[in-house]
Amino acid sequence: MPDNNPIFEFQHSPDQDSASPVRHPVVIAGAGPVGLTLAIDLALKQVPVVLLEALNTISDGSRAICFAKRTLEIFERLGMGRRLLDKGVTWKTGKVFLGDDQLFEFDLLPEDGHQFPAFINLQQYYMELYAIDRALELKEFIDLRWFSELKGIESMEEGVRLTVSTPDGSYQMECDWLIAADGARSFCRKALGLEFQGRTFDDQFLIADIKTKADMPPVRRFWFAPTFTDADSALLHMQPDDVWRLDFQIGPKADAAKEMQIEKVMSRVRGMLGDEIEPDLEWISVYRFQSRCIRNFRHGRVIFTGDAAHQVSPFGARGANSGIQDAENLAWKLQLVLKELAPETLLDSYNAERTYAAEENVRHSTQSTDFIVPKGEVSLVFRNAVLSLAKEYKFAIPLINTGRLSTPTIHRESPLNTPDCDSWSGKLLPGAPAVDAPVQTTKGKRWLLDQLKGEFTLLYFTENSVSEDVESEFRSLCENDIPVQPLVLGLNSEIKGVSVFDLQGIAAQRYDAQNGTTYLLRPDQHITARWKRYVSSAIYQALARATCN
Repeated sequence: MPDNNPIFEFQHSPDQDSASPVRHPVVIAGAGPVGLTLAIDLALKQVPVVLLEALNTISDGSRAICFAKRTLEIFERLGMGRRLLDKGVTWKTGKVFLGDDQLFEFDLLPEDGHQFPAFINLQQYYMELYAIDRALELKEFIDLRWFSELKGIESMEEGVRLTVSTPDGSYQMECDWLIAADGARSFCRKALGLEFQGRTFDDQFLIADIKTKADMPPVRRFWFAPTFTDADSALLHMQPDDVWRLDFQIGPKADAAKEMQIEKVMSRVRGMLGDEIEPDLEWISVYRFQSRCIRNFRHGRVIFTGDAAHQVSPFGARGANSGIQDAENLAWKLQLVLKELAPETLLDSYNAERTYAAEENVRHSTQSTDFIVPKGEVSLVFRNAVLSLAKEYKFAIPLINTGRLSTPTIHRESPLNTPDCDSWSGKLLPGAPAVDAPVQTTKGKRWLLDQLKGEFTLLYFTENSVSEDVESEFRSLCENDIPVQPLVLGLNSEIKGVSVFDLQGIAAQRYDAQNGTTYLLRPDQHITARWKRYVSSAIYQALARATCN
């Protein structure tokens, strides 16, 4: 934990003294990673938010630790990505062992030209602390209420009435939209009578966070049948402050209380890291995996995000990363609906896109767990055969599943996408997040994603100066009811009137771009339409489709 674990004082709200419930545009239940991310994103869009948190401090234990590249890009747009990167442990390499033998090694980001690494490891409490700092910078739009526990939800015709419990007693408030970001034990989910669909696994895992000096590089290590412990599998991650995350598969019949005894935990720790270490135990937990989600994320004026909506096993780092992508998906849609620039049906696209993402993550999580913890004799024989073959035959390596690590969901079937009418090469598709690339600006070397400011953007590649007709159309896009910000990317340094250049050609390569190639990007930086040449009418049609207008 940080040296001085912050305690935030309860402050009496003027809402408590009102004769009738005060109405707010948005109330978010839960100030964890997802609730904080959404509040910051909405605040930057000048949407007032009330953020309710039942506790008065950040989370204990490291909990979520692996933050993926896409998550860091989102945090950077929100004004805190660099701080997380500087504190976190950067890594991209993993090693998989069978006993003492290394089966293979993988590289999650083998190419250069990216601002952020494949992953950082950072304790969840640091992420929350930095997000709270950012929220406090935006206090004009974020009303963060500690020791404020949601106790009642009443759906109304055009809103929600809430009952909130505080040290000063309970009070009622109303909101246009309630966002449930209140975690795996969500009060909101229970209040609406919603049930998870999916699986709970019987096998148990022991997590231990220990603080010690250990001379090892920041590489993800996973062992099947490790020789240093009686656990069936083990996992090791480096964190900041000389903290290490150790996971041990201890079996479905293990006595959790005995496994959490200090001497038992330390025996496992020393088996993995060596007898010479002198570890300090920071956090211990025993848990069972969940791979499940609720069927729909939108229920009238109540919208579910993060662990309140979906739960997955920690193998693959899909929990927090997926929840933060929920928040970025929802923020801009909620803003447009609140400003009456888009119909409520736009929020149905949140449900469509993020339930698809959750189902994808649940599927990957379930497959990983089934491989790590075979559920029957046939599965066990298959798993062991794959592991044996992988020692000598490379074809077996892709079959080994220690947790397919988090990648952003591509919303291929989103109703907001305009289908391609041209032929394209490369990995990018409508529905995918934009990819970063180094660019040159008047201020020196920069990054492409940093030029996207959280609004609809028209990315226009050109090897010529922009014509007067196109400039006039760009001005019209800027003045549209839903503004679209043009970003002209020069393909050479000789173009006049252009301030951003793709001098290394990396952006053009990744976007399969030539002179006139145009991309329409959503405020969450996902591609919603693209064309090989600029066509004004097509842009407005794509914008209407992307906003359900």
